[in-house]
Amino acid sequence: MRGFFRWVLCLLVAGLALQLFFVARIAAMAVIDPQSTAFQRSEAWQIAVHGRTNTGNAASGWKQEWVPYDRIADTLKRAVIASEDAEFVYHQGVEWEAIERARQRNAKAEEIAARRAAQARARGKEPAPAKIRGGSTITQQLAKNLLLTGERTLLRKGQELVLATLLELLLSKERILEIYLNNVEWGEGVFGAEAAAQHYFGKPAARLSANEAARLAVMLPSPKFFERRAGSPYLSARAGTITARMPAVDLP
Repeated sequence: MRGFFRWVLCLLVAGLALQLFFVARIAAMAVIDPQSTAFQRSEAWQIAVHGRTNTGNAASGWKQEWVPYDRIADTLKRAVIASEDAEFVYHQGVEWEAIERARQRNAKAEEIAARRAAQARARGKEPAPAKIRGGSTITQQLAKNLLLTGERTLLRKGQELVLATLLELLLSKERILEIYLNNVEWGEGVFGAEAAAQHYFGKPAARLSANEAARLAVMLPSPKFFERRAGSPYLSARAGTITARMPAVDLP
């Protein structure tokens, strides 16, 4: 029994040490721009080992350039909030009701997508991904991308919720959005608002129009999919919806 309790104690100490490490990392981000995220490092490794899946982007290299908050167009900030997390400036990092609603919607969406995928394969076409709507807030997405792996387990989800709460306690809303927009994926090897604006529209993030910003925001759930389908009717229609919502969005 002593060995068992010693083992449990070691696990508890290790867990506490990990949480203290996360607190220190997040606190440092108040003044230090993160150079990379766990998700970016994972993607870089996948590209190095397996090569690019988007052959049309093969010669483009890794694209990312940090720009401060005031050099990212308000149109993009509003578009991303309207598309990903309409209550961003008001919540404390987690919206429990949104998580439950998303779980119910996504269960139905996956069933429909599975049937459509079977039909598409029968016709020799590539199936479209399920239109999954995340219940995660922008803060949760940042927590996951910054510090966690992409595995889907209850333990990782619990850690994500803890980190989202820490981000809200230690950083301002403006800083959270700034870090998110500078690190989120917008295509294979394309990370951050500046790289995305240059990659898709040949202009800096500070000069994005409302429609351009809306199109980038719509890409976020499946950036690699939409990178290969710039003419997608869904992308254009959804961008129009987001553009209409943007004037009502409050910015931090």
